[in-house]
Amino acid sequence: MTYSLHPEARDDLRDAAKFYRERAGESLSQSFFAEFEQSVNTLLKHPNLGLSWRGRGRRRYLMPHFPYSIVYTAAEEEIHILAVAHHSRRPGYWSRRKR
Repeated sequence: MTYSLHPEARDDLRDAAKFYRERAGESLSQSFFAEFEQSVNTLLKHPNLGLSWRGRGRRRYLMPHFPYSIVYTAAEEEIHILAVAHHSRRPGYWSRRKR
């Protein structure tokens, strides 16, 4: 199984890492990336682990140590990440994103 990032999810990820780097330094930014990768690896092994969320086959997985969720769809051989969404950001801002 593989994964892909929606272009705007890539922006979400980059913006979050930039925020942590600017506020707390490179170490926290790298920790955020590492947790994202670990979360994605968990989802690749268990694609139905995230909770069904907002219909249309979308699921949400909460990152353990950061206030972010990975919003994704799971197909037979691929997870498509639609958003890396901060829990305080406007809910559903990513809802128009499609696979």
